[in-house]
Amino acid sequence: MEQFKIVTDINADLPASYLEENGIGVMYLSYTIDQNTYSKGNELDFKEFYRQMREGKMPTTSQVNPEEAKSVFLEAMKDSSEILCLSFSSGLSGTYNSARIAADEMLEEYPDLKIRVIDSKCASLGEGLFVHKAVTMRAEGKSMQETADWLEENINHFVHVFTVDDLNHLYRGGRVSKTAAVIGTMVNIKPILRVDEEGHLVPISKVRGRKKSLHELVDYMEKKAGSYLSSNDIVFISHGDCIEDANFVADYIKEKFGISQFLINHVGPTIGAHSGPGTMALFFIGESR
Repeated sequence: MEQFKIVTDINADLPASYLEENGIGVMYLSYTIDQNTYSKGNELDFKEFYRQMREGKMPTTSQVNPEEAKSVFLEAMKDSSEILCLSFSSGLSGTYNSARIAADEMLEEYPDLKIRVIDSKCASLGEGLFVHKAVTMRAEGKSMQETADWLEENINHFVHVFTVDDLNHLYRGGRVSKTAAVIGTMVNIKPILRVDEEGHLVPISKVRGRKKSLHELVDYMEKKAGSYLSSNDIVFISHGDCIEDANFVADYIKEKFGISQFLINHVGPTIGAHSGPGTMALFFIGESR
């Protein structure tokens, strides 16, 4: 039996190999593109997903429901009587609420079970970094309570900053106005956004040109990491099918801060549906979000 079982959702954007190696249970969100629906066991290759988006296909997504969350918890019980569920931001999805409802039902049915659900207020590999910290603490012998308490106390130190290549996807999601999307696209404006303390996406600045936007991500890290810079033994980077840009950002971070460990992975379809191809996101530990 494991010390405690970690459960998250697919929006953590962690590689399948990482999830498997660390025995992490996963709740799957579904998405529909070109009239086809995909979820666990029926997943579209991410390059094909972004190819269809570049051709103008508009995906839609669905959150995890309580029944689906409960089935993942029941499977996790086979490995441990203690379950720590780290969920996608409640500011972006109802998945956390579904997991909480499922956990309450489980506790009624299984009084000896210990289960704790945390709203990470994180997204993509920011949520992945949140999960990674739990994995690290578990490996160090920390209890579920110690790990969960630390995570809840430090949520606002998990910093997310990202840029997108196409403003029209943010317009579809209600993040920018149609006028801003049209004019911004015409003059090559790239927004810089973060995930705030409530787990919402908020714009913080805008620059002209792709390369400048990539530099801006790292400059934001320099500003926000502050005294927490030494806490970043690894930095997480996610991308919307633009690995060259992800490698550029990693190299710039290595040059600027001397950090050499990175976890780089693509933005999964259920987040990529809203951010689009060319999204570049950076996640690290900082003084504040």
